[in-house]
Amino acid sequence: MSEKKSFLSGLFGGKKSGGCCNMEIVEEKDTDAKTEEPTPACACDCNCSASETNDIVNDCCDAAKGGICCIKVLGTGCKNCHILLENTKEAMKAMGLSIEVEYITDMQKIMEYGIMSTPALVVNEKVVSSGKVLKSGDVEKLLHKLGF
Repeated sequence: MSEKKSFLSGLFGGKKSGGCCNMEIVEEKDTDAKTEEPTPACACDCNCSASETNDIVNDCCDAAKGGICCIKVLGTGCKNCHILLENTKEAMKAMGLSIEVEYITDMQKIMEYGIMSTPALVVNEKVVSSGKVLKSGDVEKLLHKLGF
């Protein structure tokens, strides 16, 4: 039993007093400077970072000043996600907008938006709906409510 105690003491920082193993645990400290993660770019081709596009009206995009810069549907590829995509396209057509609705299925990109359920609707890089299959009329109402 004393061998086990000395072995475990050696593993967890206690004094080593013999035992079957001369294993030493060395903890390395990270001395490198902080590395910044790359910031995703806005989909409106103005090369602004997503951190600059947190507001619904994106000041860095000429197209977004008082208007819609980009619309995305986030989803896993399921039936409900496709329905939201089609309904959003119908709403764009009904509103007379020629904005292409982007469909994102990459889970890494979806996680960057911080949503917990799909499908989700993103307008000018801001999540405006999550976990709901909106009808085209509901998408129109939501966009009008947001000031578009």
